[in-house]
Amino acid sequence: MNTIKLKAFDCLRCKWEWIPRTKERSRVCPKCKSPYWDIKRNRLDKRGKSIVNKRKW
Repeated sequence: MNTIKLKAFDCLRCKWEWIPRTKERSRVCPKCKSPYWDIKRNRLDKRGKSIVNKRKW
């Protein structure tokens, strides 16, 4: 039996995973519509220091 490998993308903002219809890189996440789906979100406190998001979706 042959196996087919499909390249899937995952959104670092909403944790959505999808298989693109074309070989091109997606412009936005299909679920949250964020154009920054491939950039991890940095949260800052009042002093400007980075807060690590401890939630695991």
